[in-house]
Amino acid sequence: MSCDLDEAAFVAALDRTTAAHPGMDPLEAGLLAALDLGLPGDSRAFARSFGVEHALVLRALAALEEAGHVTVTARDARTQRTRYDATA
Repeated sequence: MSCDLDEAAFVAALDRTTAAHPGMDPLEAGLLAALDLGLPGDSRAFARSFGVEHALVLRALAALEEAGHVTVTARDARTQRTRYDATA
């Protein structure tokens, strides 16, 4: 995890997310927890900050979008950078 992130706040947000969505994939829960903390919904930034392969982040985002948890707001065709927001 990047030094810019407050680890305790992220863990607390992750705990809230997993309590609200038992059985959710840990990476998917992490993406939602990051949004809960107000971090920008950007797939490349998340992958870089948390040391996760971008392809895995994209796969988790696709699952979250299919489940109705996030809405993709922009996607760069060349880099696959995906911007997303939590659904209401």
